[in-house]
Amino acid sequence: MTTDADRHTHAILDKRFIDDNFHKQLFENLPIGYALFKIIYDEKGIPYDYEFKEVNSIFEEKTGLNRDGILGERLAEVFNLNNESLKLNTFVMKSVTEGKQEAEFYYKDVSRWYRTSLYYPGGNYVVMYLIDITYEKNQLIELEHSRRRMENIIEGTNVGTWELNLETGERFYNRRWTEMLGYTLEELEPINDKTWHKLVYPEDIKAQLDRDKKLYNKEIEFYDEEYRMIHKNGSIVWIQDRGKVISWTKDGKPQIISGTHTDITKRKNLELALEHVSYCDQLTGLYNRRYFEDKLKEADVPDNLPITLIMADVNGLKLVNDSFGHRLGDELLKKTSMILKKGCRKKDIISRLGGDEFVVILTQTSSLQAEQIIKRINSIASNEKVGSIDISISFGYKTKKNSGESIQDTLKNAEDYMYRHKLYESSDVRNKTINLIMNTLYEKSYMEMLHSRRVSEICAALATRMNFEQGKINQMRMAGLMHDIGKMGIDETILNKPQKLNDEERREIRRHSEIGYRILSSSNEFSEIAEYVLKHHERWDGKGYPGGFKGEEISVQARIIAIADAYDTMTSDRPYRKSLRIEDALAELKRCSGTQFDAYIASVLIDMVMEQQADGSANTW
Repeated sequence: MTTDADRHTHAILDKRFIDDNFHKQLFENLPIGYALFKIIYDEKGIPYDYEFKEVNSIFEEKTGLNRDGILGERLAEVFNLNNESLKLNTFVMKSVTEGKQEAEFYYKDVSRWYRTSLYYPGGNYVVMYLIDITYEKNQLIELEHSRRRMENIIEGTNVGTWELNLETGERFYNRRWTEMLGYTLEELEPINDKTWHKLVYPEDIKAQLDRDKKLYNKEIEFYDEEYRMIHKNGSIVWIQDRGKVISWTKDGKPQIISGTHTDITKRKNLELALEHVSYCDQLTGLYNRRYFEDKLKEADVPDNLPITLIMADVNGLKLVNDSFGHRLGDELLKKTSMILKKGCRKKDIISRLGGDEFVVILTQTSSLQAEQIIKRINSIASNEKVGSIDISISFGYKTKKNSGESIQDTLKNAEDYMYRHKLYESSDVRNKTINLIMNTLYEKSYMEMLHSRRVSEICAALATRMNFEQGKINQMRMAGLMHDIGKMGIDETILNKPQKLNDEERREIRRHSEIGYRILSSSNEFSEIAEYVLKHHERWDGKGYPGGFKGEEISVQARIIAIADAYDTMTSDRPYRKSLRIEDALAELKRCSGTQFDAYIASVLIDMVMEQQADGSANTW
């Protein structure tokens, strides 16, 4: 309750505030709005409203209110606060009970924002200081709208945002940033340096730290990097990270850096797949020549010395392709690639140059170390096969020991060394493979085995009757045995077909003389025989195949094989017909002499067969 003494004191203060010209002048000239309110009490002595007693010109200017129109009026009515009056009263009362109070409010009639400070000097009065903050408030509102628009845009583009305060170590991330890595924001908070190190792929951390140093030292203005991070499930997430220092301290140190993260995993995986295709040998999965040439340039630096290059060549690949088909040849290349990978170290770069050639780049590797690697590869190869074919690889190597040497010369010397090895290593491989081919052909067709053996003996007998020297007789025996080796490349359903062949099948079977030539010509030992095999289906009149040669253009050895082959075919059962009688076969030889066959050789065979018939030893080849 307010006492009479209180009222007397208040009256004295009232008079001082109203009549003191000095104070009035002071308040009038303040650069901010000023208003003096008299507190209005209810019958219980509790303040319930406030009456304008004085305002300065700045107050009038900022509020649009006229002094004469508001002096003596109530605060809530002047500002038309309605339901807000209770809050305002509470606010003013706090200034009385708790001291100076500050607040912001919006005056709808003039659409302006104000910041007010209330001060209670004592007595029945409250002083208000008022500042127009409409411009600042609108700026903040617009900034907030912009921020929300930006957030909506960022959310729409599925981008993660982050901010790092380098002074405090605080980090701020939006939810999308954590969602990219399979986490919720709550799971990762508080996010700090340790969190970041845990999430970045270990091999990529150093590069990002080096990048940050450049940014902080102003060597770069901003960065746009791609690197790997680790998803919650352990998978790799490729991130495009863009960042920039947005605030610096007065002494030029970075203060705040912010940026965005974009999940580029799909795009990066596609890029890596395309890069893999462009640098990868599709058959073996090793690197290709293009990659090798690029990496050789990169590797040719002093820090990598000594650099050793190993050249490798698969022995017998062409022979396998010609004999067993490219599918088996491809398997041979793939198995060789696997062997090279097993034998080499993880850091070594293995490439297939093409065909049967491979090359390995070994950095910081001496010749002695390279020899050990080659020895290990050969040991692995000795225990591997493709089908029944042994795997044989010829090697050559050369080491670049100092920067003055040419890496291209090193490569050429390694290649030359490899070819020298191949000269004597591949010959043995080819001969073994040819024996394997003959055995494989016999496994495909038992009839072909018997036919080849008989033709072999007929050829040897004819060569003997025609006075060939012993070496040539032995050669004819071998040529007769191998004359149909090219049938290895013919489908066995055609070889063993019980009916007559159709035109397409006949064209296929005619390929066997050329296939046989390719197989045998791969070996120096059988190069002459290869020529005989190529032409053993040529005719004396030039109507044969594959080259249409005639007469003396056909070697006598090929002519012998042609007659021996024809005679045995006629006198042996075939899948599609029974054998002819010897008399009928001889009659056919006579009929075709001078057209299909060399007449002289045909007569020699006829005489031999007739002599055998006469002494009862026919067909004892």
